[in-house]
Amino acid sequence: MTRRERVLMAARHEEPDRVPYQIDLTAQAHARLVEHVGDPGYMDGIGNHLAYGVYDLFMDETAPGSGYFRDDFGVIWNRTDPLNDSGVVEGLVLPEASLEGFALPALDEARLRRQFEAGLAEAGDRCRVAEVGWGIFERAWALRGMENLLADMAAEPAFVEELFARIAGHLARVVEIALEYPFDIIYFGDDWGSQRGLILGPHHWRRYLKPHMRDLFGSVKARGRATALHSCGDIRALLPELAEIGLDIYQTFQPEVYDLGQTKHELGQTLAFWGGISTQQLLPYGTPAEVRAEVRRTLEIMGPGGGYIAGPTHAVPGDVPPENLVALAEALLEQ
Repeated sequence: MTRRERVLMAARHEEPDRVPYQIDLTAQAHARLVEHVGDPGYMDGIGNHLAYGVYDLFMDETAPGSGYFRDDFGVIWNRTDPLNDSGVVEGLVLPEASLEGFALPALDEARLRRQFEAGLAEAGDRCRVAEVGWGIFERAWALRGMENLLADMAAEPAFVEELFARIAGHLARVVEIALEYPFDIIYFGDDWGSQRGLILGPHHWRRYLKPHMRDLFGSVKARGRATALHSCGDIRALLPELAEIGLDIYQTFQPEVYDLGQTKHELGQTLAFWGGISTQQLLPYGTPAEVRAEVRRTLEIMGPGGGYIAGPTHAVPGDVPPENLVALAEALLEQ
């Protein structure tokens, strides 16, 4: 059975010969791992099941070596802290709740196609995933500021609706291009949750985001492809509705937030889950033996009947001991 076949079986709630898995690393974690194992190609041999073609933030450094980057929407990111992968927004593109004089950038389709094609060229027998990162909510707060945007949802609803509609239109074109290629899964990234619940609340999500997500998922499903969504935090309140509007796979699936067995029992027939191995507690603070034991336990809970892609709940950050990454990879390989 190929790695692609395993992932697609799991997404269809069929049980493959082994649980598919994916370990993604931040640049800092990868550097520490390579130094530890002494092999720059170590990750190529661990059996990851997914290959990505990525649309994220198209960033270019404002000046060589400055550590400041401008993305394709005009947002300036301070990335001088090596432990902060995304960076911190400097200033606001939209200091007021107004779109007067603001135009979305033209999508750099040539750059996008190069990235999609690069991911496909390296896919081999892995499942092919088009990653559509920095979704509607994240794009909006990067432009407007998080606190401002949340206040705007109550005080300036017409502004928020128009801003979200413009961003959704931009992403719809990204998806349209992705669907020209033989990707198996279109994977959307948009963080809606904190550890204690939704950042924007279910009412505002249903008003401002749900209609756009229904349209984006629908365009993917109409072409016979699977959908996946990355959202950190606790979005339990939305999972049944997300399944209803076309979501197939939910990731990150943090064990600090979700009871794995209960969630699989309640939603495992309508959603597949990806993640489940803690980057918050287990991987940074556990021992290699504890990592192996927890991986085995997670596979026993989530694997039967399919519907599961194993992996860390997020791209692994740089504070995780490389010994634990080796233990994680070995445990997944040994199943």
